[in-house]
Amino acid sequence: MPTDPCVTSFSPLVARPVFGLTVFIILLVLNKLLNCTALLNPDSFVLTERSDTMDSADAPTLRDILTANNARMDRQDEQMIATGRAVQALVTQVSELTNQLQQLRSPAAPLPPPPSPSIPESRNVQHEPRLPTPEVYAGEPNLCRAFLTKCSMYFSLQPVTFASEPSKVALVLTLLSGRAAQWGTAVWENQHPCCASFQLLSEEMRRVFDRAVLGREAASVLADLRQGDRNVSDYSIEFRTLAAECKWNEAAQWDMFLHGLADRVQREIFTLELPADLDGLISLALRVDSRLQRRDQLTRPSSLSELPVHPVHAGSNTVSPVLDHEPMQVGRARLSREERDRRRSKGLCLYCGAAGHFLSNCPLKDRARHNPSSMTLLPVSLQWTTDAHHCKALLDSGAEGNFMDWNFARLLHVPITPLTLKISVNALNGQSLPCITHTTAPITMITSGNHKEELTFLLITSPMVPVVLGHPWLVHHNPKVDWGHDSVSSWGESCFSNCLVSACPSVSRSLLQEESVNLSNVPTEYLDLKEVFSKSRAASLPPHRPYDCAIELLPGTSPPKGKLYSLSAPEREAMEKYISDSLAAGLIRPSSSPAGAGFFFVKRMVPCDL
Repeated sequence: MPTDPCVTSFSPLVARPVFGLTVFIILLVLNKLLNCTALLNPDSFVLTERSDTMDSADAPTLRDILTANNARMDRQDEQMIATGRAVQALVTQVSELTNQLQQLRSPAAPLPPPPSPSIPESRNVQHEPRLPTPEVYAGEPNLCRAFLTKCSMYFSLQPVTFASEPSKVALVLTLLSGRAAQWGTAVWENQHPCCASFQLLSEEMRRVFDRAVLGREAASVLADLRQGDRNVSDYSIEFRTLAAECKWNEAAQWDMFLHGLADRVQREIFTLELPADLDGLISLALRVDSRLQRRDQLTRPSSLSELPVHPVHAGSNTVSPVLDHEPMQVGRARLSREERDRRRSKGLCLYCGAAGHFLSNCPLKDRARHNPSSMTLLPVSLQWTTDAHHCKALLDSGAEGNFMDWNFARLLHVPITPLTLKISVNALNGQSLPCITHTTAPITMITSGNHKEELTFLLITSPMVPVVLGHPWLVHHNPKVDWGHDSVSSWGESCFSNCLVSACPSVSRSLLQEESVNLSNVPTEYLDLKEVFSKSRAASLPPHRPYDCAIELLPGTSPPKGKLYSLSAPEREAMEKYISDSLAAGLIRPSSSPAGAGFFFVKRMVPCDL
């Protein structure tokens, strides 16, 4: 069997020094033994005949000799013990060397490599969880703690990827945006000490951005927390967030949560059995609030959104499909099949459950649908002859057309035209409504004083709202509606050139030509501008231009207030005449604003100060 060449060449080199060392140790042991034997030589006890020649005073006694020999024997015993220990140690070393020699002569596994520096194995890197990078932080005070917590968790779960502090700091700074990014850029370029480690950077960011309520401040905010107009879900989330920051016990949190609920929720909760723990109380409040919201939806009025409209042939009959289940209605809880069958068997209304009427003529349903308090009614003026009629028009973005009530059209003798094709109408709940068969003739409608257009209306039965302006009208004019005051604050761009007109009718050029203007006191240089001296022309506004120049006030300021001046009798008479004429012409209107325009007089061709 072939042997390892390395072992064959290496064994003699190791065996020779080991054999020589063994021989040396054996010789050393024999030398020690010979020395010990020499100590026991009888020649050391010399008692010769010469002793009698010695002086009796100097001759040692037998006792002294024996004492010295005993001491010498004790020392020899100690040396023998020490020699035995040394021999035992040498034998042990020889045994170990012999074992090593045998291991070197026999074929063995290669020696293990020397220990390398502690480097994580590659498989550990693969086992690191793949986490999404924390979201970008833009400097929001209430999100600083959450951002830093996410970064800390991200680093702790990926220790190999972010083994150094500079890598952690670099990632945090790259996740900043907005004003936070500006701050991060400044501290990095200036090599601020906080860039040395993630811990220092976190402390600095908390000092700069974090404004979260903690400890006693959180307890103070929690004590003043109220539900208000929010739902219980939003209120409970904010309550739990603040409760986690303060150190209140569960009993105190239970009382404060119940105290902060809205009155309508508290009234319902107090009629029920209250749970003992906070989680149960919050769960009960959520259920009560959900029921109250559903109840409010039952009584909430629905807008007159009769859509979509589908044209059908005049000779066809539209039959509404019979549904085997109740159609879904927005804002109304759905009846169970058992309750629906019970109401039908007893002849009760499917809407309110009362007797004496049915769903089609339920008074509660009509009252909820046509409650004008929740509708946006825009004042309009309708004109189809020389007379004008003022009414309210409903703005309904869910309607697919412009509608007018049948009775309203008959009462005002609005011209009516039959349709070639009938139009089928469906309500929001899917219920089929009577088909539309007639439309009005073009009617002039004026909105907001100077928005003028011609419209045709589809005739429907709508006793509560005479006119409905639907989604097409809103898209065409794109008005900016003030929903709180039921008015239009601005119009779309196309209205400036098509719909908007001057507040008062302009005077025709033919009328100006017929009017005789006294130009005797006008210099000849201004005779070509004789129109500006016309009183009829002065009583009208110029035509509306397709531009809307905004007058923006400085924030935090108010227009200057006009000053009051004493007027003479002629001045007062002239002022009253001017005001009455301007009011009659529609050039001005009464105003109680302290910033209203003052009156301007001319004396000796020099205008006085306001």
